[in-house]
Amino acid sequence: MSRINFRNTAGLLAIAASLALTAFAGVSQAQESKAPAEAGQASQPAKSWQTGIHRTDLLKRDLDVSGREVIQVLVDIDPGVSSPKHSHPGVEVAYVLEGTFEYQLEGQPPVTLKAGESLYIPAGTAHVAKNVGTGKASELATYIVKKGVPAVELSK
Repeated sequence: MSRINFRNTAGLLAIAASLALTAFAGVSQAQESKAPAEAGQASQPAKSWQTGIHRTDLLKRDLDVSGREVIQVLVDIDPGVSSPKHSHPGVEVAYVLEGTFEYQLEGQPPVTLKAGESLYIPAGTAHVAKNVGTGKASELATYIVKKGVPAVELSK
């Protein structure tokens, strides 16, 4: 019987998620949206993901599997900021380091994760990540993707 090492699995998942968010941070398309009005206040425009998502590339290495590489990214997202809808040419594993994220994977109900929790995003699955907390949210994203292919594809 095999045993699953949850610590290593969570770390890999976190790396994948961070990489995904990092990849779209450099894309030049963005949409502004309105934040819901709070009691007694007018609606304020949400921050653009172009200025509300900050990424730090940590690792990019070839894998032992031909044509594949691993990318790891630290992603910090300001409160109320959402990523654009996007997908990756491989899997992403997101590990939440700080704050609260809501992930919306195409065809699935939204999932809310807090620090210490991980999410596996299958290859090619369109998704959005949003900081739904009141402070900065950080994740470690790990991507295992096809080498030589853009790591992020924006969805329509």
